[in-house]
Amino acid sequence: MKVVNEVSWMIGGPQGSGVDSSATLFAQACATAGLWIFGKREYHSNIKGKHSYFQVRVSNQPIHSHVDDVHILATFEETTAKLHAGEIVKTGALIYDPTKIKLDDLDLKSGVITLPIDFNLVLRQVAEETGVEYSKLSIMRNTIAVAASFALLRVEIESLEKTLERMYTGKKSKLVAMNMTAVQKAYRAVEILPEELHAQFPYHLVPNNNTPKRLLINGATATALGKLKGGCRYQTYYPISPATDESVYLESHNQYGCAVVQCEDEIAAINMAIGAATTGVRASTSTSGPGFSLMQEGLGWAGMNEVPVVVFDYQRGGPSTGLPTRHEQGDLMFSLFGGHGDYPRLVFSPGSIADHFRLAFESFNYAEKFQTPVIVLNDKFLANSTQTILPFKENDLVIERGHLATEDDLKNAKSEGRGFPRFQPDVKSGISSRPLPGVEGGHYWMTGDEHDDYGHITENPENRKKMHEKRMKKYELILQQIPLDRQFSIHGIPNADITLVSWGTMFGALMDVLPALKEKNINANFINIRMLSPFPSAKVAAFLKSSKKLVLLEHNYSMQLGQLIRLHTGILITSRISKYTGRPMSLNEIVSATEKIFNGEVQEEKDETLDASIERVVLTYGL
Repeated sequence: MKVVNEVSWMIGGPQGSGVDSSATLFAQACATAGLWIFGKREYHSNIKGKHSYFQVRVSNQPIHSHVDDVHILATFEETTAKLHAGEIVKTGALIYDPTKIKLDDLDLKSGVITLPIDFNLVLRQVAEETGVEYSKLSIMRNTIAVAASFALLRVEIESLEKTLERMYTGKKSKLVAMNMTAVQKAYRAVEILPEELHAQFPYHLVPNNNTPKRLLINGATATALGKLKGGCRYQTYYPISPATDESVYLESHNQYGCAVVQCEDEIAAINMAIGAATTGVRASTSTSGPGFSLMQEGLGWAGMNEVPVVVFDYQRGGPSTGLPTRHEQGDLMFSLFGGHGDYPRLVFSPGSIADHFRLAFESFNYAEKFQTPVIVLNDKFLANSTQTILPFKENDLVIERGHLATEDDLKNAKSEGRGFPRFQPDVKSGISSRPLPGVEGGHYWMTGDEHDDYGHITENPENRKKMHEKRMKKYELILQQIPLDRQFSIHGIPNADITLVSWGTMFGALMDVLPALKEKNINANFINIRMLSPFPSAKVAAFLKSSKKLVLLEHNYSMQLGQLIRLHTGILITSRISKYTGRPMSLNEIVSATEKIFNGEVQEEKDETLDASIERVVLTYGL
C-alpha cells in the first residue's frame, strides 16, 4: 500500500564525517517541499571517529517526536549498517556501499529492499568531471546518501538543487555545482535499479504547497533567539556539551549587541554574569550539569543580594561527567535545593522548541520583576533536536524591567545621606526598589553576609528575620502574579481514563501520544509542569485528585518530579514510566508502555524507599 509523506529516515557514520550536514540537507529539502519534520541527533562524546547518527521523521502534519521505526537507512560504512539494520521495517530500504558492507553480516528483516551504491566510484566520477581532487571529496558521501534516498522516495531532483543553493551562498556557492554532479550520479544509480524494486517500496514524498511558512530550528538556537529578543546583552559560558551550541550561536551573531565571554571556568562564568546583572544589564550564563554544580556559591550570593541573573542548565546524563552528549532530566532536585541556606529561585523547564524561545524571553522579565535568580532547565534532547515549527508569536512579548528606583526614590535617599535602602521592601509589592549603578543617590553595599536595608553587614536577629522573610515571601508573589498557563498546562479531554504527568522535554512526545492512544481506544490527557519552583501545589493537586488513573513519565531513575509532587501535594503516583539510558523516549515506547499499564499488564512491586507498591516500566530502546 502506498504511503505518502510519512517516513522515518536515518543516516549514520563516524563522528566528524558530515552526518549532521547530510541530515540538515535532507531536513531542509523536506521543509522546502512543505513537509513537517522532527529530527533526533545522537552523537558520541569524543570529537572524531565514534559512531553518530541522525534520524529525521517526515510528515504531512505537524509532529513533535521521533519514532523507533526506520523506513530508509542510508550509510556508506559498516558500523552504522550493523548497529541499525535491525531497526529497518520489513517494507523499508537499506542504501549501502557493497564494497564496505556485507549483507550477510546484517540483521535485516525479510522484505527489506537493499540498494547497493559504490560511493567511491561515484566520487571518482565526480572528480573526473569537475577536476577536483578525489581526496577532497570524501565529505560528499553524505550528499550521495541523501540524493539516493530522495530518488527512492521519488522526489524531484530540483528540490535538492534549491536546497543546496540555499545552503551554499557567497564564496561557497561554487560547491552547488559540484554537489549537484554527485546528486545526479546518485539519482542515476537508483533509477537504473529494476522497476520491481521501485514498485515494492511504498514510501513516497510529495510536495505540499499549501503549508504555511515555518522555521526549521533546534532548541539551542531558539533559546539564543529568545535571549536576544528579551534584551540579553551579556552572556558568559565555559565550553561544555550540550550547552555550548547556544553560546556559539550568539557569538556568531554579535551584530545584535550581546557580548559573549568565554570564561576560564564555570565559577567565573556565574560570577561575571552576576556582576553584569548588578549593573542593570540583562545577563545570563548557560551550562550543563557539572558546570551548574560549580555555580552554586555564586547563585547563593545572587540570592542574598537579589540579583536578577538567569542561568540555563542543559541537562545531560550524570552524575559526574556521566554521559556528556546524552539526554537526561536529572538536575531537577539539584536546581531546587542546590546550595546552602534558603533563598528564592524560579525554576522553569520548557516543553517545546517554541517554548525555548518564549521562556528565554520571559526569564529576564521574571528575574527583574522578582529580583531573584531564574534557572531554566533545558536538556540535550530538545537542544539538539531539529523541528519545523510555525514562526514565534512575538506580539505579546513586552520587556518588563521590574521595580527600578524612581527619581523620588533617589532624591529621598540622597537627602538622608545614608546611601540607598536597596533591600528595604516596598510596602505594597514586597519587592525592593532597584537603582542602577552610577546614578546620583543610588549607591549601596553588597556582601555575601546578611545585611540591613543599605547592604551593611549585621547579625541582628530581628533584622535577619525581616530580611529572610522578605526574600522568601517572593514565592507567594510569584504564584499570584505569573499566569497559571505559564505555570503548567493541561492537554487532552476532560475526565480521561488515564492522565499522564510529566515536565519539560516530554511535552512534544505526549502531544503525539494522545491521538495515538485514542486510536487504541484509550482516552488520555496529560499535565505538563512548566514552573517547578515555586511549585503550583494547590492547582496541580486539584487536577491530579480529580483524575482517574495517574501515570508519571520522566527521564531519570528516581522520578524527581514524582518526589516533588509528593512533597507539595502528598500525592504518590505509583504507575511510572522511566528511561535513563541517555536516549529519549520515542512515541512508540510511550504508547506501548501506557497501553500495558492501562490494561493491567504490569506487575506491581514493593518499593521500600516509597513504602508502597508501584507498577514500573523502564524503557531501554535506542543506541
